Amino acid sequence: MKSTKTKIVVIGGGTGIFPVTACLRHLDNVEISTIISVSDSGGSTGRIRDEFGFQPVGDLRQSLAALAEAENEEWIRKLLLYRFEKGNGLKGHNLGNLILTALQDMTGDTSEALFRIKQILRLKGEVIPATKENVNLKIIYKDGSHLIGENHLDDNHNDQKIAKIELEPAAKINPFAETVIKQADWIIIGPGDYYASIMSALAPTGVKQAFSQSKGKILYILNLMTRLTQTKDMTALDHTQGIEQAIGKKVDYILLNTQKINNLILDRYAQSGEHPVVNDLNGDSRIIKAPILSDQVFIKSYTDNTHRELLRHDSQKLLKVMARLVK
Repeated sequence: MKSTKTKIVVIGGGTGIFPVTACLRHLDNVEISTIISVSDSGGSTGRIRDEFGFQPVGDLRQSLAALAEAENEEWIRKLLLYRFEKGNGLKGHNLGNLILTALQDMTGDTSEALFRIKQILRLKGEVIPATKENVNLKIIYKDGSHLIGENHLDDNHNDQKIAKIELEPAAKINPFAETVIKQADWIIIGPGDYYASIMSALAPTGVKQAFSQSKGKILYILNLMTRLTQTKDMTALDHTQGIEQAIGKKVDYILLNTQKINNLILDRYAQSGEHPVVNDLNGDSRIIKAPILSDQVFIKSYTDNTHRELLRHDSQKLLKVMARLVK
């Protein structure tokens, strides 16, 4: 018998799409799949990747934690997100990363490791690596030069703007990811790091073909802020056109935040040359505007050496939008 559930696919990186996945868990009669970028080379994930040679697990672990949104799953979420703040060798590592790495080592395969941890933790939903291959990010600049490694995204590389990113080596889309895109009723892209999370997840060969064969409605959730070394001066139109070029078709809806950002927070961002993404899409009938900003400012652990945004989207506010849109 054909499933009557609404099939929703969320694409990006673990931290950015965490509130999206978390809010979708509260909708009735939905099947959730997340397609996650696997080019991370920094922080706890990067250290483990260097030592074991497996696909990076940090964003995959974040997506698993987002699926643990039921009241009785609070401690599952806490365990997956727990970061050690002391201990020789353990300091800075994330417990969820270590568990997933152990399962990778035991099974020899990232997808199998994800399947096993879902069974163990009894989580509902799919977490799918964008590709099954072990890849790095190739960052190509406007002057034609390039660097290999996602960790270089924050380099001020001769003040050059990024032209595009590719995967190194070139990699095919994960067949499981291809299938869920083709079968989706809804595909939600973002939010998250534009190049490291979103464009990386859309970079495998075969992504455009999968989208061309999908009849699902596409929602793009625009980032809140620019990033100095990555998306400086990029407007809402620039972001959207880049996404559409990557997937080979127009998105159906574009979700923008309307909630005012505290001036003190804006000043902190401005000190780093970062600003709210300018909306130059006025008049575009695809735009949905809503107050979707979290009221909490994110403070990262002192042992976490990865760049983290101060601002995040709010899952409960997103839920109000999704409940009206996703039917």
